[in-house]
Amino acid sequence: MAQSVEPQMADFVHGRQERTMNKELESTKNNLLAELERRVVDKILERSNADLLGKLITNAESVNEAIAIAQLGTTYKKTGLHYDKRLEKQTSEIKYFKKNEELSFSDGNKIIPHKLIIGDNYDALRNLLIQYRGKVDVIYIDPPYGKDSMGEFAKTNYANAISRDNLLSMLYPRLQLAKSLMSKDGVIFCSIDDRNQAYIKCLFDEVFGESAFLFNVPRQTIKGGKTTSTIYKNHDYVLAYSMNRDIQFALLDTDTSSYDLVDEFVETRGKYKTTQTLDYDSLSYSEGMDYVLKFEGKEYVAGGDKEARAKRLEGNHAKQDWTWRWSESDIAWAIENKLLVLKGNRIYTKTYEKCRKKLGAAELQYFDKKQQAYSSLTYIDNEYSNNKGKKDLESVLQGANGIFKNPKPVSLIRDLIDLVCPKDDAIILDFFAGSGTTGQAVLERNRDGMKNTFILCQINEKTDETPLGIAYEVTSKRLKRVMTGACYDGSTDFTWNKNNNPLGGSLDVYELDTVSDSEHVKGKTAFDVIDETLYGKAKFERLEDKIQWVCEHFDVTEKSIESDKDWVKRVESK
Repeated sequence: MAQSVEPQMADFVHGRQERTMNKELESTKNNLLAELERRVVDKILERSNADLLGKLITNAESVNEAIAIAQLGTTYKKTGLHYDKRLEKQTSEIKYFKKNEELSFSDGNKIIPHKLIIGDNYDALRNLLIQYRGKVDVIYIDPPYGKDSMGEFAKTNYANAISRDNLLSMLYPRLQLAKSLMSKDGVIFCSIDDRNQAYIKCLFDEVFGESAFLFNVPRQTIKGGKTTSTIYKNHDYVLAYSMNRDIQFALLDTDTSSYDLVDEFVETRGKYKTTQTLDYDSLSYSEGMDYVLKFEGKEYVAGGDKEARAKRLEGNHAKQDWTWRWSESDIAWAIENKLLVLKGNRIYTKTYEKCRKKLGAAELQYFDKKQQAYSSLTYIDNEYSNNKGKKDLESVLQGANGIFKNPKPVSLIRDLIDLVCPKDDAIILDFFAGSGTTGQAVLERNRDGMKNTFILCQINEKTDETPLGIAYEVTSKRLKRVMTGACYDGSTDFTWNKNNNPLGGSLDVYELDTVSDSEHVKGKTAFDVIDETLYGKAKFERLEDKIQWVCEHFDVTEKSIESDKDWVKRVESK
C-alpha cells in the first residue's frame, strides 16, 4: 500500500497523524515471544538463542515473517522433533474475503450463517483471526498425508505421500494461527495415520505445550483387510489438545439391554442385573475389609474359604488378596436397602439402570440414564470407520468416494464434539474441510435444538474428477444438499434425501482474493474492495474509520496516516 493516503481520501483524515501497529501482528508477536520464554523455562532453548529470536520477532514486519522466525526455534533435542523447514512465501499482496454470491444461500432466519472459505487455509486462518480470535470452541482437522491438495508442499519422498519435512513445515504456522483462534476452553482434534503420528504429536507438543495433551486414541479405519505377509493396518489415530487442564469430558450412554431383572424398586431404580460380586481377590488387602459378613442368617467370608481367611489374618496374604468391596457399615446400609443378592455361595450387588451407590458414601445416586466414561478403545468400532464415512458421502454425493479415498464418518466428528463441548452455541472450525463432513456433523448436532456454527476452509484443488475444483464440486454441493434437500441445479435425486429431512441453516461462501499493497486507483484500493461486513463489522460511515480498521487488521497495509497539512505539502511538491 502506498505510504500515504490519496487525495480523494484527504477530507476524511483531516488533522490526524498516528503510527498504527497491525493488531494481528502485535498479538502474534506477543504470543510467539511468550512461547520463546516457555521454551527457555523448559530448558529447551538456550537464553542467548531465545534473545536473538526475540529481537528478530520484535522487528518482523508481518505475521508471516514473525511465525517463520519462531519456526526456526523448533529444532530441539528434548522432544526429538527435527525437520528441515519449508517456510511460507513472503508476499506484499493483501489477502481478503470476497463473498461468492452464487454459492451462498439463506434459509431466511436470523441465525448466524455457517461459513465455507475457499482458498489456502493459511490465509483463511489469518483473516478469521480478525473476527474469531479466542472464540473457536472446537477444531477438527484431517491434514493430507499424501501429495494431493498440497500445492507447493507436494514434493514427496515415498509413493503418494507428502514428505515429512513438508508436512511439519506446512502445519506449524497453521497450528500457531489455530491456537490463537481457540477459546480458553477450546479443544483441537487431529486425525493422523500411523506413519506420521509420532512426528505430528511432537509438533503439537511444541505448539500447544505438553501439558495441553488430552489423549491419543486409535480409530478403526477398516474392519477387515487385504491378504498380507505382515500385519493388517486397521486403524489410525485421533490426537486431542486443550489449553484447559480441567476440561470435563461427557459420558457415554451405556447399553442397558442386559438389565433384565426387576424388584419392588423398579419404578424408581429401574431394572437391574447381578454381574458384580461383593468380594474380589484383586483389591489391595486390608484386614479391616476382611471381616465376617452376616446375610440372610448365614456367615460369609471374602473368597468363601474360612481357613484361607485365617491365614490372611496371620499375615499370610498377598499385596492384592480377597476382601469385601464395601465396609461393614456400607454393607449394613446395603442390606437395609435390599441391594444384595445371594447366588450360590457368593453375594452379588444389584446394578441398577437409574441409580448407583455414591462413591465414598452410603447413599444412592440417581440419574436419567446409565452412563460411563469413554475409553481409549471407544473408537475401535465400525461405526467410526472409513467404510461408514464412504457410505455417508456416497449417499449425499454419488461418485465422490472416487475423490476422497478415506473420508471420515459424520458420527466420528459429531461424537468428538459431543465429548468435549456441551455448548449449544459453539463455533466449530475445520481448516482441512475436504468433502465437508465436519459441516454435516455440526448440522446434525443442531437437530437436538443446538445453534452451533461451523467454519470450513478448503482449497479448490482441481483433479481429473473435479475439473472445476473440489470446493466447488464436492464441499459446497454436499453442504447445499444436506442443508436444503437440493443441489444448486435443483436436483433432489440423491439417496440421503430419501431418509432425511433437510438440516436447515444458511451458508456464506467466501473466496480469498488479493489486492496489491501499492494499488491507489480509486475503487480498487484495499480500503475500497475489503468488505468489513464479512468480518462481523457494521458498515463504516466514515472512510477514515475504514482506513484505520484495515490498517490495524491486515498485513502490508498502510502503516501511517498523514495529516492534511503534510498531504497538501506532498501534493504541492509534485
